[in-house]
Amino acid sequence: MIDETALLESRALRTSVLDRTEVLDRVKALSLLPDGLHVTTAMVAAYFGVTTEAVRQLTRRHREELAVNGMAVLRGADLRRFESDNVSLSLGSYPQARRSLTVYSRRAVLNIAMLLRDSEVARRVRTYLLDVEQSVRARLDGPALDDRIDERITQLLGRTVVPMFNALIEASGEHQGELVALRDGVQRIEQRLRSHHARLRRLETRRGGPTE
Repeated sequence: MIDETALLESRALRTSVLDRTEVLDRVKALSLLPDGLHVTTAMVAAYFGVTTEAVRQLTRRHREELAVNGMAVLRGADLRRFESDNVSLSLGSYPQARRSLTVYSRRAVLNIAMLLRDSEVARRVRTYLLDVEQSVRARLDGPALDDRIDERITQLLGRTVVPMFNALIEASGEHQGELVALRDGVQRIEQRLRSHHARLRRLETRRGGPTE
């Protein structure tokens, strides 16, 4: 199981769970800009209940990682285009034009939640994220997929296909020999699958794997 400390310290672990951006709104509603995709530094700070300077310091330390996950610094034509698409960022009331603007995707905000130590909201996001991961892993525990498929096929052959052949053999005269041969072939396949499944279970037991 992943713990919070490992999540804070391992970029690989953070990357492995970055698709679960829905966790953000499960903990606290994340307000977005009118484009429905981004937030500003001030909005990130408000979400996590920290100062904008705390967010800026964190982004300076982890700029490359956050940039990969949706943080962008807009300037020039890109900034003007972005502002025209997000009326709430209009510069009409500003005495000086903004030279740059840092924006974050939801993925980048989740990335910050896994880096920001001194925020109760960030801690709750990490806790919720780890709970979700643990739940998913628990559902995936148990026999491997191939094992489960083998077992289902074996059950299908033994409980359905062989009895069907028995009924056909009883009702058939002309092709009875062919049906018997087919039934015997199916039973041999069933026995091989059962033997294969038993060997896998024995190997798992020797390795300390599941025994059921």
